[in-house]
Amino acid sequence: MIDRPEEMPAAFRAAWMERDASMLASLFAEDADFVNVVGLWWRRRGQIEASHAYGFDRIFANSTLRVGRTRVRRLGDDVAVVHVRFTLEGQRGPDAAELGIRRTVMTFVMSRRDRGWLCVAAQNTDIHERAETMAARSEGLTPTDYREN
Repeated sequence: MIDRPEEMPAAFRAAWMERDASMLASLFAEDADFVNVVGLWWRRRGQIEASHAYGFDRIFANSTLRVGRTRVRRLGDDVAVVHVRFTLEGQRGPDAAELGIRRTVMTFVMSRRDRGWLCVAAQNTDIHERAETMAARSEGLTPTDYREN
């Protein structure tokens, strides 16, 4: 647990940089929900831990995560929403080749508990530059921009 919701982005980054799925999962309530960038929805702390352990082993073993702009919105004394921009570098593809830089916006819904704050819900969203929405085509979803060039 952390002492203030403002600490969540740094605590999440610290666990990420240690590749410690247990440490990362400890930031979440037992019954937390986590939706990743492609819509995989993990329910409960155990699934959040197992999914991140897999990711640290297979996808993000050499990655770095940087915290960017952060906004905390208190919704009373015991609930807060934290938005943070993360920059991820060093992700590996299935062929082990290093992939490019990714930027995301992550939302953490934080709840004050007896000994501190825990995340009860998280959503991570990839930022697609020069796109407003996704278009569903036969080959899959494609970032799309309707504005004039």
